[in-house]
Amino acid sequence: MSTPDAAAPRRLPSWAGRNYTLLTGAAVVTNLGSHGALIASAFAVLEAGGSSGDVGLVAAARTLPLVLFLLVGGALADRLPRHHVMVAANALNCLSQAAFAVLVLAGDPQLWQMMLLTALCGTGTAFFNPAAEGMLLSSVSGEHSHRAFALFRMAMNGAGIGGAALGGALIAAIGPGWVLAVDAAAFAVAGALRAFLDVGRVAERAPGGGLLADLRDGWVEFRSRPWLWSIVLQFSVVVAVIGAAEAVYGPLVARDRLGGPAPWGLALAFFGVGTIAGAVLMMLWKPRRLLLVGTLCVFPLALPSAGLAVPLPVWGLCAVMFVSGVAVEVFGVNWMTTMHQEIPEDKFSRVSAYDWFGSVSMLPLATALAGPAETAFGRTPALWGCAALVVIPTALVLLVPEVRQITRRPARVAAASAPAPAPGSSPAGV
Repeated sequence: MSTPDAAAPRRLPSWAGRNYTLLTGAAVVTNLGSHGALIASAFAVLEAGGSSGDVGLVAAARTLPLVLFLLVGGALADRLPRHHVMVAANALNCLSQAAFAVLVLAGDPQLWQMMLLTALCGTGTAFFNPAAEGMLLSSVSGEHSHRAFALFRMAMNGAGIGGAALGGALIAAIGPGWVLAVDAAAFAVAGALRAFLDVGRVAERAPGGGLLADLRDGWVEFRSRPWLWSIVLQFSVVVAVIGAAEAVYGPLVARDRLGGPAPWGLALAFFGVGTIAGAVLMMLWKPRRLLLVGTLCVFPLALPSAGLAVPLPVWGLCAVMFVSGVAVEVFGVNWMTTMHQEIPEDKFSRVSAYDWFGSVSMLPLATALAGPAETAFGRTPALWGCAALVVIPTALVLLVPEVRQITRRPARVAAASAPAPAPGSSPAGV
């Protein structure tokens, strides 16, 4: 694993080199725009006369390209310069969101147009995510990875606080079109920052045997680790039901019971505050059993769906969103640390792509079915079902021995596991 840039400014930690600083800054800019844009897209559909089913279709259009293109994006990110993939993906995000903004501001957007533009934005995300995770992990050393990931996520989620709160307020004041325009500008700025990444210190990766061979190698790495594929299966359900609750039911409950988009933006902002509190906690706390602690913290992610089902008043909903923000951050930092410790760097983007693919594979279906489920069962039973489908898979994944047993290794041991195994050798066990 390459070491951070030694020429970083002295006011920053020694491990926060140029690449880490640029990646963190770009993530902050992106999250300022995207958190508000997620709310804006839902309310753009509603203001155009769409139903809950239409909101679900637009949300599904955003996530379907993740399922279709994530694996290809992961393989490309391990073959091409990762920062080139990231900048190209940001350019596609910028153009698609700008077109979406113009469409909404011009008035009378059609459902198919909003779905198409949202799908283009999701395509950019599919190519961006595996490359971004690989680039981030190559920018820090094993010794400092836990703290670096916690600080990165704290900065990223801190930006989400302002983005969600400001986005909700702007939607109420001037409409969703302008919030989408801000998101397009944020992608342009973030892409410019990522264009200045220094890849001279990133270790060169040996050429693979072709795209299919790279995907096969990534699959071997993925399936050889029971802790990895079991948690990804868990999150295929968890992410799907949380996505349906927050992308479809959340805006509807806010419109019907909470007074509009601003309270929902406030609740999402409290989730962001919780993630910052969780990141601060993880900078101070280094649990020995990484995945056991992380998995236990998935149970509170059922609270927002339950809170919307009641529904709680605005401040009660903000409280459960805060708790779930802390919990998801504890899981996220422990998950990234485990991946950094266990996965070879030259195959990380491919393995990350399988992680993302599995985690979001059911999200388009869940968001598309959220409206029909509300019609068939009612909104409150559907939300209680979402909460139950967070709890049950999380309890089951605790039965996997590796999830309970994987422990944090000393930095010198973790660093030793980073090089790729010799050709023909079996993947390293947990």
